[in-house]
Amino acid sequence: MSADMIMNSPETDTISSDDIDVIGDEHMMTGEETPIRADAFDMSDSEKIARISQHFREIMLTLGLDLNDDSLRGTPQRVAKMYVKEIFSGLNPANKPSVALFENKYRYNQMLVEKNITLYSNCEHHFVPIYGVAHIAYISSGKVIGLSKLNRIVQYYSKRPQVQERLTMQIARELQKILDTPHVAVVIDAKHMCVSSRGIKDVSSATVTSFYDGHFLEEHRRTEFLSYIGM
Repeated sequence: MSADMIMNSPETDTISSDDIDVIGDEHMMTGEETPIRADAFDMSDSEKIARISQHFREIMLTLGLDLNDDSLRGTPQRVAKMYVKEIFSGLNPANKPSVALFENKYRYNQMLVEKNITLYSNCEHHFVPIYGVAHIAYISSGKVIGLSKLNRIVQYYSKRPQVQERLTMQIARELQKILDTPHVAVVIDAKHMCVSSRGIKDVSSATVTSFYDGHFLEEHRRTEFLSYIGM
């Protein structure tokens, strides 16, 4: 079965283990939006932590680990809290950063570039880390944003199970919406632990994804942006 056929198959519960591996190894995504259920926030964070802790305890026991050991006893709780409060906190819209815009009173009309923004995420296919940097540029159409908010937007969309292509587009679309401008560029340069620690086990490769719109569709603008970020 081809990759397109797998993604479009209505029989998602009956796909073979080989097809499941293809989806994960090819880093296939279903769309630009993170696939979240309608009832995703019916439970409180504390309820989610309690349930995840219970399930992760079962995973550890199934693996044969002795949870009576002092080092392991608190691991299910620690993992559950980390999932909900930290590395997957971007799933909850309540954690979306509030952004204040300012009038571009100094009439700066060139690109603003924020580069080497530290990025930590997790692959949605294997739940192992993606890490690297994001580079962002925009050209104001009348409003400007505080620099730290650019970092926070990257962090918010990174803190969820992700595919790098989707993450790139989500950051860019959010910036376009907030700044009310099409003139946005985003480049992500990241390593995937699902590539380096399993499967092909290639520790030297990295993945680069990009988004360009508005003036950044012009070659000289892209060239200028890429020169700033050293690419």
